[in-house]
Amino acid sequence: MYLHRTSKDLPPQIGVVVAYTGDDAETARSIAQHISFANPSYLSREDVPAADVEKEREIVTEISRNEGKPEAALPKIVEGRVTAFFKQVALLEQDYAKDNKLSVSQVAKDAGITITDFARFKVGA
Repeated sequence: MYLHRTSKDLPPQIGVVVAYTGDDAETARSIAQHISFANPSYLSREDVPAADVEKEREIVTEISRNEGKPEAALPKIVEGRVTAFFKQVALLEQDYAKDNKLSVSQVAKDAGITITDFARFKVGA
């Protein structure tokens, strides 16, 4: 568990609980800190509802067309942008806040832990 203060004069306003297997509590806490900052909506890309992924795919396809991208290149461009969407919303896909060369899933794997779930809450939101 991690509690984050957005102001030193007030009690913590953001709380994160991480469920994991393994023995590295320090890394789990560090990942909880990452969650407080990055605010992911889902644990993994598989958890993102298919309807949300399809909507994002439609949006980035339209944006890419409006940018004048060649039709033949659209599938590759769209998949790259959908992958970027997953990196925004899925915890395990995100670049780790303390080392953006690593994903959160790689940091957990290297520490011998498996993140199984998380909850993030913010006071007043």
